[in-house]
Amino acid sequence: MEIILAVVLFLVGIVLIVKGGDYFVDAASWIAEVSGVPKLIVGATIVSLATTLPEMLVSVMAAAQKKVEMSIGNAVGSVTANIGLIMAISLLCMPAIIKRKDYLLKSVLMLLATGIIVAGGFLGQITLPFSLLLLVIFFIFIWENVKTALASIKNGGEQEEKKKDKPSRNEVLINLIKFVVGAIGIVVGARLLVDNGSLLAVYAGVTERVIGVTLVAVGTSLPELVTTVTAVMKKQSSLSLGNILGANILDLTLILPLSALVSGQALPVTAAAAKMDLPVCLLVGLVAVVPALIASKFKRYQGVALLVIYICYVGVTCFVVK
Repeated sequence: MEIILAVVLFLVGIVLIVKGGDYFVDAASWIAEVSGVPKLIVGATIVSLATTLPEMLVSVMAAAQKKVEMSIGNAVGSVTANIGLIMAISLLCMPAIIKRKDYLLKSVLMLLATGIIVAGGFLGQITLPFSLLLLVIFFIFIWENVKTALASIKNGGEQEEKKKDKPSRNEVLINLIKFVVGAIGIVVGARLLVDNGSLLAVYAGVTERVIGVTLVAVGTSLPELVTTVTAVMKKQSSLSLGNILGANILDLTLILPLSALVSGQALPVTAAAAKMDLPVCLLVGLVAVVPALIASKFKRYQGVALLVIYICYVGVTCFVVK
């Protein structure tokens, strides 16, 4: 009975995170727009940060509870799931021609952040210097987004309405409620995910790392999956790919340093994570972006390769390297 309850609460946690994140992003975007902040800047900063809240809170809560394996596993596992599963689906359904300059810096930042974490894994822990380097990459990413947004506005890339109507009281009330409910949903969902994910790990006889890089990672990546499916249906592959790259950078450069800060120590990396999770995260990143940057196109074979790597990785993680 306890196992059934843990599974139910785990699934409830996922639902709360997905719906809470949806409400939170919508409300945050509306509040920012009403306050006069340009939409491009809203998308580059507020929405980007808001969509990483599920992964962030799950990892930070896990770190606060000294469940470091789950904290690292979720952050790194989410990136691997985003690329190996979600981006793979996007590329299989809809390969995309890209402008190299639009993806170059984001791709380099993502690979650089992954490389830093892999180096930390080989040393057995993600130390303060590594965390500081990751935060530097985070600020470079945010600065580049804001700079691009401002340049686009200056060049007439976005036509703002000359005069915005004053929002009604009902609109304000509804969006404030969505903001609060969304934030609560994410926090409560993250707590349910961490607590019941740990219980499931105990019941299944596996480590928190396995739960972190599989169930929790995929669960907290559901917003990106929903975005990708929606983008594919609307023939907007660039939106999907850009969202995934941006989410990955934030997952790697913000979540782990915050987790280290909350835990009050360097984040220890297990041998299994150093030998398996981190190298695979770097591998899928290389397979995803290097050929695309060379050919200026994301191709279907990349989607096939990524999916194969991800399936093999999950299989080995669950049944071989625990």
